[in-house]
Amino acid sequence: MRILIADDSRVMRQIVTRTMRQAGFDGHDLVEAVDGADALAQIQAGAPDLVLSDWNMPNMTGIELLRALRAQGIDVPFGFVTSEGSADMQDTARSAGALFVIVKPFTPDTFRDALSAVLV
Repeated sequence: MRILIADDSRVMRQIVTRTMRQAGFDGHDLVEAVDGADALAQIQAGAPDLVLSDWNMPNMTGIELLRALRAQGIDVPFGFVTSEGSADMQDTARSAGALFVIVKPFTPDTFRDALSAVLV
């Protein structure tokens, strides 16, 4: 499976990649996007099997990315990996079509719990 990791922090993209591998999801093709706009362009060129996105990014935020995808009829499975963990934000994410929200700081177990149902 191809998984797109969208985050404006290179270090955070590397941490997400490492945590995915530690959680047992190391057999997947992990690709990166530097912000929401980059992620949107990559998804339009060929939708991945899953998108993991930060919430706060320049050029296009994660929620703007998710809404743009859904407005274009692109129903790729989508989840957030973010420090934004309020109940309102999680409700907003789910209402827009996110399958899950992983809140930083996270562990391999957090990823395993969130992704096991998605990456079957």
